[in-house]
Amino acid sequence: MARKIIIDTDPGQDDAVAILLALASPELEVLGITAVAGNVPLALTERNARLVVGLSGRDVPVYAGCDRPLKRDLVTAEYVHGQTGLDGIELGEPSVPLQEGDGVDFIIETLRREAPGTVTLVPIGPLTNIAAAFARAPDIVKRVQQIVIMGGAYFEVGNVSPAAEFNIYVDPEAAAQVFASGVDLVVMPLDVTHRALTSAAWIATLRGLGNRAGEAVASWTDFFERFDREKYGAEGAPLHDPCTIAWLIRPDLFSGRRINVEIETEGRFTTGMTVADWWGVTERKPNALFIRDLDRDGFFELLTERIATLP
Repeated sequence: MARKIIIDTDPGQDDAVAILLALASPELEVLGITAVAGNVPLALTERNARLVVGLSGRDVPVYAGCDRPLKRDLVTAEYVHGQTGLDGIELGEPSVPLQEGDGVDFIIETLRREAPGTVTLVPIGPLTNIAAAFARAPDIVKRVQQIVIMGGAYFEVGNVSPAAEFNIYVDPEAAAQVFASGVDLVVMPLDVTHRALTSAAWIATLRGLGNRAGEAVASWTDFFERFDREKYGAEGAPLHDPCTIAWLIRPDLFSGRRINVEIETEGRFTTGMTVADWWGVTERKPNALFIRDLDRDGFFELLTERIATLP
């Protein structure tokens, strides 16, 4: 039976690849997509989510959630993703409508409607919508099967500050609430996503698939590769967000440890840091499976195979 998920996202090219991978995978039933402000403002993230669903040819509802962090001004990343958040290929106007109603309410209503322990949340942007849902409806927390998060870092430190990864940095208060919720967490930090590096050969393979989805993924990757090449001196760009979806489909491609992870919300230089007790030096109870490594070849084979099935 397909695993039921809600994708919470701020597309973003790598978010878009994650959405396509999920919608191309029969192991997953995407109940809906909720947009959050992050890489770009909410008006663009919800539009981009609808463009990606349209590109997939699938029928999945898209909702708009929170347009700003719980307690802070919004920080965005157009310098990485371009002014639209999805620069790289022109996709025209969205064919998929924005659903009426609030994305946070959609999360709450879905968790109340579905059987307890059968819905997994997959936040691949700031955790604002998830924290807002938990605060608005505490009864849903125990109904969540699992939360699979792209966010944080330990060995790779930060990508938006010396200590913090972007998704956590944008709304550390929301992240702190989610990490303290008691829900079973799986975390894809930069430590693993920086191993999911694209290559020129893979991009050429995608272009050679002959479908619109393959061309879009190749173009998006070409676009945001330039930033990571300049920043890290790497050969390719890390596909951060698809790691969450790949883990749901093929957890055997990944390895990590159950550890305690706390979120720094008050640090002078470290706000948004994921304080990951990798070496077990505190007595804090483990609250997350923190992923450290992946089978890169297997990951990209999975992506190619699934994207090839899309229009």
